[in-house]
Amino acid sequence: MKYKLMIFDFDGTLADTMPWVLTVVDHVAEKYKLPRPDLGQLDQMRRQDARSLIRQYKVPTWKLVLISRYIHRLMAKDLDKIPLFEGVGPMLEAVAQSGVALAVVSSNTRSIVRRVLGPDNVACIRYFECGVSVFGKTAKFKKVLKRARVRPDEALAIGDELRDFDAARRAHIPFGAVAWGYTLFDVLRAHAPREAFHEIQDITRLIQAPQ
Repeated sequence: MKYKLMIFDFDGTLADTMPWVLTVVDHVAEKYKLPRPDLGQLDQMRRQDARSLIRQYKVPTWKLVLISRYIHRLMAKDLDKIPLFEGVGPMLEAVAQSGVALAVVSSNTRSIVRRVLGPDNVACIRYFECGVSVFGKTAKFKKVLKRARVRPDEALAIGDELRDFDAARRAHIPFGAVAWGYTLFDVLRAHAPREAFHEIQDITRLIQAPQ
């Protein structure tokens, strides 16, 4: 089998959180006295990595944790507005049934991740590492590898942002880029990910393809 472990990001990869985030971004900026993002420039923002956006909007490092916690508190009250991307459930089930272990590594909270996924999808996932700091995924990737007893080259980290790609690279894990998340797909592909998924069903096809 090509991969023994698939490590999924949550926001923008399994769950369609970006539309909701756009409804609260002005409120969060005002609360934390930050410049309001110009959503007319959203496509340009989606071409930038997280570090450059943090510099552009002058977000002090010490505020990142506070902002993240506040956004998650707001989101926890609006979970009915946070859908999974269509096809996530069947994909997770197919991957799990193929014998590939599944993990979720996310900056979102464990409670939100599990509630949005629902019990059937949660049952497919063996490892959860949630509440990860904005740039803390590399250590969590390594922790999941150790727990799963899988070499980095036997795993695939699947995500929608450049920081996901960077964390996977630092952990020496191949990366799978998705087309339906936050960072524009052509930007992710320019970094030469090991796998490129145009639609969710492509992940299932990868597992089902003859090795």
